[in-house]
Amino acid sequence: MATILPVKGISPKLGENCFVAPNATIVGDVVMGNECSVWFNAVIRGDVNSIRIGNKVNIQDGAVLHCTYQKTKVSLGNNVSIGHNAIVHGCTVHDNVLIGMGAIVMDNCEIGSNTIIAAGAVVTEGTIVPSGCIFAGVPAKKVKDISQELINGEIDRIANNYLMYSSWFK
Repeated sequence: MATILPVKGISPKLGENCFVAPNATIVGDVVMGNECSVWFNAVIRGDVNSIRIGNKVNIQDGAVLHCTYQKTKVSLGNNVSIGHNAIVHGCTVHDNVLIGMGAIVMDNCEIGSNTIIAAGAVVTEGTIVPSGCIFAGVPAKKVKDISQELINGEIDRIANNYLMYSSWFK
């Protein structure tokens, strides 16, 4: 059974039709939208500040969402995929974004809509990623604009697949 715990009297709130894996952890000031999924060994720690998650968001295996005490919060838009073992810390991620496997997004970053953060990328503190591009590397930099084909073929495809995968466990 998943670990879902209050912190300082504030309990996580999950939307409708969400899947939370049996060994996922969600604690504290976390509000999750509808049709979300939190996968095996993922951790969402709203213990030191708030985490807000939109609709149709998937937090894949081993990913960590956290904040900085009294400084930064996490805000995820709709149709966001957080890849396996990614770290999303104290930042804002707008709609239709793919954060690749093992990527790190640090405090005070803002990730624009229709964007891909490549696997293994490190988006350093305070980076503003414009809408409609791909960022890659360490530190992450813009490598190209994103095509509508990639938006449909990667961002939307992965979000839709995770909605399907989560249905297998219900």
